Amino acid sequence: MSGSGRSGNNRKNRHRFSGRKDEAQKHDKKDNENLFTEGKFEKTRQSADRLLWAAPVLPANPITTPNCPWCGKQITDITTAISDKVTGLPVHFDCVLAKITAEWENFKQTSPAEEAEGNDSVCYIGGGRFGVVHYNNPSDTGSFTIKKVFEWEIRDISNEWRRPISEYFSIT
Repeated sequence: MSGSGRSGNNRKNRHRFSGRKDEAQKHDKKDNENLFTEGKFEKTRQSADRLLWAAPVLPANPITTPNCPWCGKQITDITTAISDKVTGLPVHFDCVLAKITAEWENFKQTSPAEEAEGNDSVCYIGGGRFGVVHYNNPSDTGSFTIKKVFEWEIRDISNEWRRPISEYFSIT
């Protein structure tokens, strides 16, 4: 650092070099006063005029938590439930997954053409469908093939028990 102080930002210390201490202080004070009167800070004033956010009103239909017709336990998280194939009532996702897995195991034992491989698993593949997925490398789950698809839910049929749930999710 040089001793003269003429390099860099020496705006606050102008009185040292010019000998006009009073004028420098007036100039700095004038800049501070004009900060809020200039147009660049106009947005902060207008933000007070903006409407405040109001929380959305919840729908009148309460979300019910029915019992699973297969296991008899209460479905605590209705958003993860899936429709029963026959009745259309909500069923635990895990109950459906266990049933499809058991069906697949029985099918593998009765069908001699089907190869029993350790890299197969039953997974939800979306759209109300489950599938038997074969992993080429079990440590790399990104590379797989779908061997069989189980259509569980029909896409065209909407169930009444899902209507209150959709009202809650489409609030915001």
